[in-house]
Amino acid sequence: MQNFLDALAAMEGPAITDMTLDEARESYVALHQMADKPARELAVIRDLVCPGPVGDIPLRLYDTREARDAGPVVTFFHGGGFVIGDLETHHALCTEIAALLDLPVVAVDYRRAPEHPFPAAIEDCEAAARWIASSPDELDRTATGLVTMGDSAGGNATIVVGQALANKAADAPVVLQAPIFPLASNAMGSDSLEQFGDDYILTKTAIEFFDNAYKADRGDPRGFPILGDHSKAPPTVLVTASLDPIRDSGRNYAKALAEAGANFVFLEMEGVTHSFTNLRQAVPSTQGDLERVIAAMRFMLGMENVSQ
Repeated sequence: MQNFLDALAAMEGPAITDMTLDEARESYVALHQMADKPARELAVIRDLVCPGPVGDIPLRLYDTREARDAGPVVTFFHGGGFVIGDLETHHALCTEIAALLDLPVVAVDYRRAPEHPFPAAIEDCEAAARWIASSPDELDRTATGLVTMGDSAGGNATIVVGQALANKAADAPVVLQAPIFPLASNAMGSDSLEQFGDDYILTKTAIEFFDNAYKADRGDPRGFPILGDHSKAPPTVLVTASLDPIRDSGRNYAKALAEAGANFVFLEMEGVTHSFTNLRQAVPSTQGDLERVIAAMRFMLGMENVSQ
């Protein structure tokens, strides 16, 4: 991990605040192309769309099998601060999740800020989850339940969508949620932000950049789900990274789940940074970390734990 951080520092690239929006998005794609393992070949990788609040939402279906019996479907929400991520930045990761879980994965390309500030992304994520839960013909898979999953901003969306579907049920229930290093509570002023706010992949400057672009309402649970009702939380695998500036936000959510008596597994990956799930080539041990996350998910779903 330190070697990778040193290599990034030696590149001396500009701060995100010194880039244009297009440059920031391109740099995020480039980082993942450089640091992540190549995408797996799967039986099915197919783009499709679903209806959203203001138009079609692009999706991408991943599956190890051409056809399968009814079962859980993973709905994946990508990270990137609700600003710079997309289907391509998390393509390799989604192929890996589909292979390790042996479940269909549907990645959601929600609207991004600053063009579409809060709550546009959340509205799209919820609409996509409800559509997937309805087992539409276009998906060609029958969802008996949803497994909602995402990293960083997508981890935030994972929790928020779980709360929304607990308040108003979809056609299939959320049987598991897996927020990975999520922003669940306001990270500003936290110990982890002060300790890891520079030189650990995600910086305090970047967090402020995303916050200013997304403009989440600090009093709205859809922006900061720590404010929501945790008594109805679905079974959860919650993951944080020990060197992450928003680590304490995830820890706060773990505390809220525990106090609500929720059914959850909490994993804090030691010695790795934010975005470790997309650094699996540059930092090989993070492949094992991802496999631990998947093993916990399979455990919570009652699946036989086999490695692909």
